[in-house]
Parts: sequence; C-alpha cells; structure tokens
Amino acid sequence: MTGRKPTVLLTGAAGAIGTMLRERLPRHGYALRPLDVVPVAGEPDAVVCDLSDPADDDTLRAALRGADAVVHLAGIPLESAFETILRANVQGTYRLYEAARAEGVRRVVFASSNHAVGFTRWPGPDDPPIAADTPHRPDTFYGLSKCFGEDLAQLYWDRHGLETVSVRIGACSPAPATVRELSIWLSPGDAARLVHAALSAERVGHTVVFGSSANTRAVWDLAPARALGYEPADDSEPFAAALAPAPAPSPHLGGPFTTATPPTWTPA
Repeated sequence: MTGRKPTVLLTGAAGAIGTMLRERLPRHGYALRPLDVVPVAGEPDAVVCDLSDPADDDTLRAALRGADAVVHLAGIPLESAFETILRANVQGTYRLYEAARAEGVRRVVFASSNHAVGFTRWPGPDDPPIAADTPHRPDTFYGLSKCFGEDLAQLYWDRHGLETVSVRIGACSPAPATVRELSIWLSPGDAARLVHAALSAERVGHTVVFGSSANTRAVWDLAPARALGYEPADDSEPFAAALAPAPAPSPHLGGPFTTATPPTWTPA
C-alpha cells in the first residue's frame, strides 16, 4: 500500500452488523462509504440507494466508483415472503455484483449465513465440525437467497475475475441470546477481524468460510477463515451461565429456522 486507506463500500450500513462494522472497521485502516436504503444515522455523507431498483443504478455505480472493495450486508436479515426475499436479497445482490464488475471493483465480502446449510445435521460429540464446503441445504427462502449469493459470487469469479469471500455468519451480536447461539456466536470485534482478514488476504478467488468467534462449543470448522488470517479473540462461554436451560435441541444447524414457522423479519 502507498499509505492511502483502502476505500470500502459498506452496504446495509444502517443495520445491526453494519453499525458494528462502521465503528470497528476504520480501526483496521479502511475508509468507509456507507450505503443503505434508508439514511444512516450519524453519517451525513452516506449514500441512500435501493440496490434492487434499476432507477438507482446510477447512484450505485457512483458509490462504487473508485472503491477498492465492497462489504455487502444489505438485504432482508430473516425469513420473509418469497417475493420480498427475491427483490432484496437476490435481485439486489445481482445488481450490486454487476455494478461492481462494471466499475472494476476487485473484491466483495458477502454476508452469507449458516442458514445456507441450515438443514445440515448438528454434529454429535464425536463428529467432526461442519466443514465450510458442506453442500447447500437451505432452511428458508432467506437461506436459499444466501445460496444464490454464494453461487453468484462463484460465477463472477469464474467469468469476470471478481473475488469474493462469502462469510456464513452465525449469530453476530454483543452477546449470545440462546444456548444454541453459544456455538455460533460472532462477537462484534471478531466480526471486524474476520472482515478485515477477508479484505486483506491475497488471492482468495471465491472462498467460503464460517463466521464465528473461537467458541468453546463451536460446531463448525474455522480453519478456512483462519487461513485468510482471521484470529478470533472472543469466546461465548462466559455468557453461558446467564442463559436459560435449552429446550430439546433441534437436530439441525438452523435451529428454529428449520421449523414450520421460522423467525420472520418485519420492517421497522
């Protein structure tokens, strides 16, 4: 580097994870351009843009112009109607990738989800951790949209040389809220460390990794993330004593998302 801070377009900057990263990623040496479909609190220069709306294409292209990379968090964060997921998570992600290709952006960090493989069975005590290359088994339309995003990233790498690290995020929050989340929790600080590793690693092509902290109760393999340079610093175990005993555990990684009525998203 020449001393210039890499410029990163952060989509979904007003959301929960976007807010965590707006505070923490600059500490790793990045200049952020926040973007969201709504105004971003405290960011008067943030771009307001609907990724799924062709009328906003010029705004999106301008936001990407000169950027070194994109951290793509925008979209519906839980289950919703198929048409809603299709517009926000599928069409929006496609339009972002196509605009990034047109503007010569070389790397995307895509916020995928463990729900892309939610119907994978929860490993038993003697089973190996779930590998990052485990086949897609989405548990919802939301999870299906993350499968699409991973496959779109692979296509844009193979066809256009646009690199992506797809991060199958667990439960990213200040503290785990359930016993299940003790296994898949990603602390805000570790989220920034992982995104930094995904932005700064060399020759990633299209790499899929799981995103969690170094949890004592971990159920998936963090080796591919560590290979990027990710060094998690946190563990969910100190929160365990404060959580209510778990009901009968789901046999699948997706937990409540694998039930007939998974958690849904309601616009604010």
